[in-house]
Amino acid sequence: MFKVAIPIFHVSDSSAALKFYCDQLGFRHEFSHRNVETQSDPCYSGISRDGTWLHLSSFSGDGVAGGVANIVVDNVDALHKEFVAKAVAIALKPVNQTWGTREMYVKDADNNCLRFQQL
Repeated sequence: MFKVAIPIFHVSDSSAALKFYCDQLGFRHEFSHRNVETQSDPCYSGISRDGTWLHLSSFSGDGVAGGVANIVVDNVDALHKEFVAKAVAIALKPVNQTWGTREMYVKDADNNCLRFQQL
């Protein structure tokens, strides 16, 4: 039985990625692992928001930059308002898609894309 899937985004700078995801997108930093604790990279981190998890890794071989994760949310427009207030660059403003969802896209510095979808 499947329980959950957790996307891994490859990031080039783990400190900058954590700052973006936590300070601007509202995720909570859950854990980080480094082979050398005194170096910021490479690093493997887990973040969560409202029960949704993402993993961020600057280790070679973990994911590829430019990945995509679809995240189903209750209200895309409220999330858009929250992100605009935090000066988050929006790649695609809320739009009603022909396939029946309302969506907004946000990209990080490594071109990983979060597609927020309201069903």
